[in-house]
Amino acid sequence: QGQLVESGGGLVQPGGSLRLSCTASGLTFHNYAMNWYRQAPGKERELVATINIYEGSTKYAESVKGRFIISKDNAKSTVYLQMNSLKTQETAVYYCNANHRSRSYNYWGQGTQVTVSS
Repeated sequence: QGQLVESGGGLVQPGGSLRLSCTASGLTFHNYAMNWYRQAPGKERELVATINIYEGSTKYAESVKGRFIISKDNAKSTVYLQMNSLKTQETAVYYCNANHRSRSYNYWGQGTQVTVSS
């Protein structure tokens, strides 16, 4: 049974940076695409960034392109989300997700709160 543990959330001023981490266990890391989602109060959960662990390819939501960077450390089974130039409207709970490349295995972390406020 796969497990994901996020860390790195917190309070940051507008224009500031944060780095989120998501460490996976109980799954074969390179068989997954790892995703970061976020959900703001009263809004639907949205996909922010994706990294294919095997290929290393990445995708981003248009709203974060050029500001967020998703990366991985295979040796640590960890995915990172570097968030720069944060905006107040990006206050949300950020969730890590693991989606198997070819099977219906899908796992979620517990979420980490990111608050962008002055």
